[in-house]
Amino acid sequence: MHRFGMPSPELSLHPVGPGDRDRLVGLARAFHAEDGHPLDAGGEAALAALCAGEPFGRGWLAEADGAVVGYAVLSLGFSVEFGGRDGFVDDLYLVPAARGRGLGRVLLERLVDEARALGVRALHLEVEPLNARAEALYARHGFAPSPRRLMSRRLR
Repeated sequence: MHRFGMPSPELSLHPVGPGDRDRLVGLARAFHAEDGHPLDAGGEAALAALCAGEPFGRGWLAEADGAVVGYAVLSLGFSVEFGGRDGFVDDLYLVPAARGRGLGRVLLERLVDEARALGVRALHLEVEPLNARAEALYARHGFAPSPRRLMSRRLR
């Protein structure tokens, strides 16, 4: 039951496996194109590794009404500051037709449950600056801007 007394929409998460690579890559291409940073060969290889059992990440397909409507990817790390294992919500995506029905909220709640089951003590994520809808969803679920700035460097 949702906190406002309305029933939660039905959504289930299924861990990705070897047979899910093409479906996962297709969803990720759509998500990354929508966000303005197309999925490259390295991203596709990372998704294939998730499907093959990569130990530092987990991936799930989200299903509602008998159809795959999205996916989530959690990267696992370790943080002294947060007291052990932490996680980074690397991708969280619903196809446009599945939005506006509360499925994003349920997907995020299920992902948090999965992270807890993995012993994750803190979750981190990024949100595109102009994606106010996603930012509001994350804020409602306890995510807050960090006083620090994320910096990245690719290693090849």
